[in-house]
Amino acid sequence: MSSLTDALTVSRADELRRAARAVLRRPLLRSADDDFALVRRHAAELRDWFDRNTGWRLQVDSEVARLFKQAATPHDATHPARDVRSRQPFGRRRYVLTCLALATLERADAQITLGRLAEQVVLGAADPELTAAGLEFTLQGRDERSDLVAVVRLLLDLGVVGRVAGDEESFVKDTGDALYDVDRRVLAGLLAASRGPSTIEAGDLAERLAALDDEIPATTDDLRNQRVRHRLTRRLLDEPVLYFDELDDVERAYLTSQRAAITSRISELTGLVAEVRAEGIAMVDPHDDLTDIRMPESGTDGHATLLVAEHLAHGAGHPSPIERLHGYVREQAVRHRAYWRRDTTEAGAEVELTDNALARLEALRLVRRTDAAVQPRPALARYALAEPTIEETR
Repeated sequence: MSSLTDALTVSRADELRRAARAVLRRPLLRSADDDFALVRRHAAELRDWFDRNTGWRLQVDSEVARLFKQAATPHDATHPARDVRSRQPFGRRRYVLTCLALATLERADAQITLGRLAEQVVLGAADPELTAAGLEFTLQGRDERSDLVAVVRLLLDLGVVGRVAGDEESFVKDTGDALYDVDRRVLAGLLAASRGPSTIEAGDLAERLAALDDEIPATTDDLRNQRVRHRLTRRLLDEPVLYFDELDDVERAYLTSQRAAITSRISELTGLVAEVRAEGIAMVDPHDDLTDIRMPESGTDGHATLLVAEHLAHGAGHPSPIERLHGYVREQAVRHRAYWRRDTTEAGAEVELTDNALARLEALRLVRRTDAAVQPRPALARYALAEPTIEETR
């Protein structure tokens, strides 16, 4: 009987861990998603854990599970929205089109065509404040149609809309249209903020972003400690590396005294393993599926990123000029041309390869980039390879 109880306990703990990983990996799950039933089964335990340790709200009903995550560092631009197919990051215009599309869907009927959505987005883009800010969107060229289609594909991936008929490629070519169902439950839960944007009267963008996540000021020591614990746990769950020198004095003191408790709670729930170094803490994922950027990764860009990381790691922490990195990548393209894409040896190809590699390393918090140079960060040292030692054999 005891062994059966132990087995059931282990099984339930494993289920809870898989449910937590599922909702961290994809904070908005629909009933058709594979892990939805698992998250719903353990909703009470997950809701209590996230509320107590991160301050994030988990809402689960019969159709949608939504973890309202609030970024610990809202000004981090290294994890942008990406085109579902090409994986290219969204630019300024695509972000604006996303907001205009969501505003249109909020007022739309249960179904909408891509052509109708495009008409409403064009009308929204003609707002004087947007045009004064430099946005121009008239849907005249193929590139503008492609931008709108990239937004629609993102909304399809999120589940905000579901395709009924047609396809987006025919719209890009101006030869057809597409019809979508609008999922209002998903649409209503998309915005993760403590207050509605329309209630904010702040002036510039930085103030508006800060106001979105405003919290009631802590008035007791217990509440202040709770806020610090929330911030630290959010960063350990969301960021590849938490560096001690980025913390203020209060956060550093709290983490010093509570490090074991915080990391053990995260490990117990998620299976992440704490790697503690002199410079900071990284919660390492043995299963490698709680990240949007893998390192190392197969393919030309993945191999180039690994080579750039190794090259920078041997620089003894000194900044490396980007021009010099271009030359290094050019040499590697020639050396590995039998395995890399054919276009990597063309003139100027090293610039894009280097930019892609640095974008990955910066998102993983392994480097800090400026216009002219790249500064390695301490965690990059794990990619420095030592010279092999060959022992003589008798």
